[in-house]
Amino acid sequence: MNIPSKEECFRLIHRMEMMDHIIDHSIMVSNVALCLCRFLGEKFPLNIAEVRSAALLHDITKTRSFTTGEVHSETGGLLLTEMGYPEIGDIIRQHVMLDTCSLDAPVSEPEIVNYADKRVLHDQVVSLEKRLEYIRVRYGSKPEFKDRIQLMWTETVALEQKLFKQLPFEPSQLSDLVLPIIKK
Repeated sequence: MNIPSKEECFRLIHRMEMMDHIIDHSIMVSNVALCLCRFLGEKFPLNIAEVRSAALLHDITKTRSFTTGEVHSETGGLLLTEMGYPEIGDIIRQHVMLDTCSLDAPVSEPEIVNYADKRVLHDQVVSLEKRLEYIRVRYGSKPEFKDRIQLMWTETVALEQKLFKQLPFEPSQLSDLVLPIIKK
């Protein structure tokens, strides 16, 4: 398995000219994902390097999507796959909607990155309700998006229950355990 290092991730982030606020969001998503791995890794065989890289790069094509109209989860996944990182590309592709989420299956890397993204609004860890309400207001103006957002909401609530059944703390305590972004 080929996984870009943290340094390679930041080189790619800068090469893709990601907006600063999207970089801050991606760093915080990575911090949340790594926090979850710290606790879940005791019970599940998780690839922490894979989670870190996929979380840092999950919005890699989002800046350009504002101009192109592309679906950033799909094009970001494709970009990393074409660069020789198919596992990272697959996680990025699933950061908005998971292919599957079985409540009985072990916790997976795509689930952790997907959930971490749903808990970070801009660069702050927020409740699932606050983040999903933001998504609903920001992206839910078209009827076809409303149905997709409702499905995402239902699946994310189930995912949160799955994850926190395995964790020694409550969802409301997550923000206290995550490292903050240190800005220069």
